[in-house]
Amino acid sequence: MDDLQSRLISHFRNASSIISRLQIIQNSKNYASLNCVGGMEAAVMQKQMDSLQTILLSMKNTMEDFRGVVLSLEKLQYDGKQLAKGSSNHKNKKQLQHRIGVKPTLTNCIDGLVLLHEIYHDEYFLKSSLVSALSALALKPNPVRCKGTMPKHLGDKFW
Repeated sequence: MDDLQSRLISHFRNASSIISRLQIIQNSKNYASLNCVGGMEAAVMQKQMDSLQTILLSMKNTMEDFRGVVLSLEKLQYDGKQLAKGSSNHKNKKQLQHRIGVKPTLTNCIDGLVLLHEIYHDEYFLKSSLVSALSALALKPNPVRCKGTMPKHLGDKFW
């Protein structure tokens, strides 16, 4: 999970850098003597847009990996509940709550899985929204607005 977090933050920083350069690249005054080279401005802009598209695709793939973690946790907590429900025919509620030493009960483990799933599910939707917002910012005429707070939210963990 930390690897996904690191990848997403790295992709975000790279995309933010490109987005912040787009305005500068579009200004022909910044090319000075290179203006005499035909198509230089368009070529530089196209290269940056290609790089941005690659980064945004990588972010989308990373978010899909993150989604896979969320779905795995959902399956684990569902299966745990089903096992407890199925085994409750053979074991009474007291046995599901039975604690041996400091080990958690089966009910504690299932509750923990449910909580983990909820946390990662909410985190996935927050980060997914931020990635979508970044993609939308890339298409705006003044794309540097609001990008300062987004890396903080991408790096935040709920626990």
